[in-house]
Amino acid sequence: MRIIHSADWQIGKVFKQFGTKEETLRQARLAAVERLGVHARGNGVRHVLVAGDVYDSEAPSAHTLRAPIERMKAFVDVHWHLLPGNHDPHRPEGVWDRVAQLGLPENIHLHLASIPAALDESAVLLPAPLHRKSEFDDISAWMDAAQTPPGALRIGLAHGSVVDFGSGGEASNPIDPARAAKAHLDYFALGDWHRTLQVGPKTWYAGTPEPDRAGGQEQGTALLVDIAGPGALPSITRLVTGTYRWVSRSERIDDEEASADLDRRLREEADLSRLILRLKVEGSLPLAAYGEFLRRMTDLDAAVFDLDLDEASLAARPTEADLEAIDFDGVLRRSADRLKNVVDDSAAAPELRRRAEEALVELYLRVAGRAREEAA
Repeated sequence: MRIIHSADWQIGKVFKQFGTKEETLRQARLAAVERLGVHARGNGVRHVLVAGDVYDSEAPSAHTLRAPIERMKAFVDVHWHLLPGNHDPHRPEGVWDRVAQLGLPENIHLHLASIPAALDESAVLLPAPLHRKSEFDDISAWMDAAQTPPGALRIGLAHGSVVDFGSGGEASNPIDPARAAKAHLDYFALGDWHRTLQVGPKTWYAGTPEPDRAGGQEQGTALLVDIAGPGALPSITRLVTGTYRWVSRSERIDDEEASADLDRRLREEADLSRLILRLKVEGSLPLAAYGEFLRRMTDLDAAVFDLDLDEASLAARPTEADLEAIDFDGVLRRSADRLKNVVDDSAAAPELRRRAEEALVELYLRVAGRAREEAA
């Protein structure tokens, strides 16, 4: 049997920190649903399992509620199996009752109770929906005693944190890492951990189809799962589903050559216009090189989808040539010398030194800019 395992769509997620770009990222999550449908068709898959957190909240707007449903409707030959997670638990008159009232087509299945559900004549799904954000008991424990037809594949579907494995989910909801063996599962599809992660021979987290945070999964994925038969180890293939790549980098630069090399390496990243880059830079540069670094970062910011630059640990250390470029022997030079003395004073307060450094850089850039204008 061949299935696709996905999780953590979190449709309707808020990205306020991105300002006017927020809606673009919200739409990308819906595009990932469509891409899952394309993958299913292209790989001959009839069943897509979504292991929780279809929605980002329990109270999505009417538009947000319908948006993923409409995308799934378009793939009438694909069966979508949806499970409540900790972001969208199944409560009376909650989000899932609202979804059910929409009048769903036959290819969209809501698994709102812990009861076996036949996928076809050869496989049974054992879902473990969440009814609260956090559960202290293992919601997958019922699978051990679940009755299924002889010879049928047993596939578990749950949303939670595998205990003693460091999966680091968002809420409690503990899951025994040995559940697949105890319940004789042929595959255990998990959600909650936003990275693709193998827990055991038959237990996987799919990761999120569209990343949503720095320092996590760089690109959205789902898992194509092939199961030859009962007892066989599943064969796993990762499928790319995301539009945007979330990349975090920490770099050190101490001269112009290193600064230029950093810029070159960042520009070699694939699909710059779809790159969300979190960049922390430390080290020290002469004023001229520092000014060039800032220019490069301004250009890079225009090339990528979003650049979050942390340069708090990058110091500007003026050379004699830098100071002479400001003014060889005049008022500006004396001002620059005083600022440099504050920068170099280890006894001065860090904030004072930082402000003096910023003022010195600003002075240098203004003088250099004026010189370029006069030369032109």
